[in-house]
Amino acid sequence: MLRYAAIDVGSNAVRLLIADITQTEDGYGFKKNTLVRVPLRLGDDAFLEQKISVRKIDDLLKTMVAFKNLMEVYQVSAYLACATSAMREAVNGQEVIQLIKQQANLDLEIIEGQREANIIYANHIEDTLDINKNYLYIDVGGGSTELSVFVNKVPVASKSFDIGTIRILDNQDKEQTWEDMKLWVKEQTKFHKNLAGIGTGGNINKLYRMANEKEGMPLTFLKLKSIYNQLNSHSLKERIQTFGLNPDRADVIIPACEIYITLMKWTGIKQIYVPRVGMVDGIINLLIAENLNK
Repeated sequence: MLRYAAIDVGSNAVRLLIADITQTEDGYGFKKNTLVRVPLRLGDDAFLEQKISVRKIDDLLKTMVAFKNLMEVYQVSAYLACATSAMREAVNGQEVIQLIKQQANLDLEIIEGQREANIIYANHIEDTLDINKNYLYIDVGGGSTELSVFVNKVPVASKSFDIGTIRILDNQDKEQTWEDMKLWVKEQTKFHKNLAGIGTGGNINKLYRMANEKEGMPLTFLKLKSIYNQLNSHSLKERIQTFGLNPDRADVIIPACEIYITLMKWTGIKQIYVPRVGMVDGIINLLIAENLNK
């Protein structure tokens, strides 16, 4: 069995996806075998102190060594490891990269916002889109939000903004960045009718499950606003106990809601589709494109 692995070192959590590669009529696809998520919260260090602390470097190194061991046990033949917003802003990011290479023998790449968006594109969401609709693709992470506009199934514009759930919780989001995002999204979508949303990321996936929508059906703006109001009326402890949210999800889900709701208000989007894919899925698809489909 051919297996690939994807590692996403994000601002909120670090993920490892090990996938079994399968041959299809159109080329190659994959089936998720093992998914491990470790909530390290690197963004708390990077956004407040502009560097990763000794304690979190130690935790990250242990995590990477564990990921490397799992990849060897599963006989992974190819992998790609990417770090996003938190590592981009940490002044000791390259130092951490070198330590990971020395101790875990893993190559970790710190990627820019556009590269991050391109990896998310690799999920080929456009194949499932309605040709009669235009879409705003919203990927919300701990440190940044990636936006892309699709017209006739083709991405025509994309941009990354330093607005994310951890950044908001740490009060490190800037009013000017919000204004820049508002101006950009309004300019890019003002001529596009029948605009719908596509949402990816752990928080929108959880919100979609909470909405109990039928698979494939969109989440409406009104339903999302209702869930947000319900969550926001409870304390952090109550969100954990009442809704069964993990502690590392119960706080970030509130600012995530606010980002999605704000963007939907700015653009008049009434419904958002949630394909339940993310960065690690895009990395696997990228590996397939680079190693097999070519």
